[in-house]
Amino acid sequence: MGNVEVNGVNLHYWTVGEGPDIVMLHGLGGNLAIWHMRVVPMLRDRYRLTSFDMRGHGRSGMPATGYTTRDIAEDLRGLMDALGIEKAHLAGHSMGADVSLHFAMCYPERADRLVLVEAGLPALVAARKDATWIGWDYWAEMIEKYTGEPVPPENRTDYRYLLHQSLKVPIMFGPSAGKSRRRQDKFKALLDTTSLIEDYEVVGELTLNNIATVPHPKLLMYEQGSPYMGTFYEICEYATNYETVILPPTRLRHFFPLEKPEILAAHIEEFCQPDREIVNGRELEPLL
Repeated sequence: MGNVEVNGVNLHYWTVGEGPDIVMLHGLGGNLAIWHMRVVPMLRDRYRLTSFDMRGHGRSGMPATGYTTRDIAEDLRGLMDALGIEKAHLAGHSMGADVSLHFAMCYPERADRLVLVEAGLPALVAARKDATWIGWDYWAEMIEKYTGEPVPPENRTDYRYLLHQSLKVPIMFGPSAGKSRRRQDKFKALLDTTSLIEDYEVVGELTLNNIATVPHPKLLMYEQGSPYMGTFYEICEYATNYETVILPPTRLRHFFPLEKPEILAAHIEEFCQPDREIVNGRELEPLL
């Protein structure tokens, strides 16, 4: 556990275990705890695992700007430099998967294998802004179910509103399950005082066409019924050297690292074996 200054931002990180390096990246609104509750304990005997709170999240600093996937990929590079990690496997969830892919594109010699869980991709934000995107109804229904508060029709496609309302959902995993969220003020500030929402829409080099230029072995993991299955099909259309796992549905559809961590850990361990052959486009059965 420690802190390091990277690109002018104080980043909070944890490193545990011994073996080949895996760096783990959480999604928007999350923190490194998503990995440490269950996944890290299952892998620490075989890998050296480094996770960190992205800028603006968890115990890391919150600058006003710098939240594109390229910006955070640069933070990842600086963190690896500071910790002496020359090359690592990357495991990312949601926005963390986007950052992992962007990092591998920009620094191919620093990345090994990529485990991409429920990637969303900035290049597909425009499609997800459409009122017909299945994620809007899914999101509103989850908020209504777990808070008891209806989402007004005029707000059902309002990304910022839904993120704020999501803070009212009680903690659902870990020892604090059922309790209210203690760090709401920081996430509210992240949404309201930084360029996070606007920056995530910046595509930069991470275009769909450029995904084809990323040669690294990739494991694409999505859940049945996920609102991000459209992204899965697009990545499969453009990517090379990838395999896929479609996981059984969970309560929340998008938070597999928390709901079924044992399956995720098993796939990370198996996929990151150095002699593991990749069969492009192969569909794998969920382990365990």
